Amino acid sequence: MTDNGSENGERAEGLEIDVDDHDSSLYRVLSSAVVPRPIAWVSTRSEEGVDNLAPYSFFTVASVEPPILLFAPVDDTDGLKDTPRNARDTGEFVINLVTEEFAEAMNETSATLPVDESEFDHAGLERADSTAVDPPRVAGAAVAFECTLHDLVDVGGSTLVLGEVRHVHLADSVTTDGTIDVAEIDAVGRLTGSFYARTEDRFSLERPP
Repeated sequence: MTDNGSENGERAEGLEIDVDDHDSSLYRVLSSAVVPRPIAWVSTRSEEGVDNLAPYSFFTVASVEPPILLFAPVDDTDGLKDTPRNARDTGEFVINLVTEEFAEAMNETSATLPVDESEFDHAGLERADSTAVDPPRVAGAAVAFECTLHDLVDVGGSTLVLGEVRHVHLADSVTTDGTIDVAEIDAVGRLTGSFYARTEDRFSLERPP
């Protein structure tokens, strides 16, 4: 028996997936392996004036110059979800950072609500006025990025929403000497199913030259 749990030096067999022969979705595999994922808690305002707020964990930085953030909602069976539709129609949205104090409220905003009902009200969240865009921020969010729509891109059953950052809000609690301090950001990451991760356990590695 070797260290990897196999006999005669042979590696133990694992699960192999041939995508061409795989009948079901790879969602569980992808969402379980690509972890932890930051959560874009996106606030938008519909053309009818309804404030929408929803979390999306397919989220990352797409570009630094210009500053572009990207999140990728999976489409509904009948088309775009409220968030990408509002972003398309109004050209604006806000990405709020989900920290541990907002984890429960974030989960509440993932509920399926009628189009004329606001997740802010459903989750009992306060709105804060934005500076450069019309949709509100989540009051008390440690970090918020006000964005204008850069592009919408259809990719299979999802829509990539790319937003150019126009204004950034940083709470005093996440800055040190006027600079954002990653050690002070207790962000919540998505794993899979009902599981999430904290970022309180950090370590450092020096990048080689």
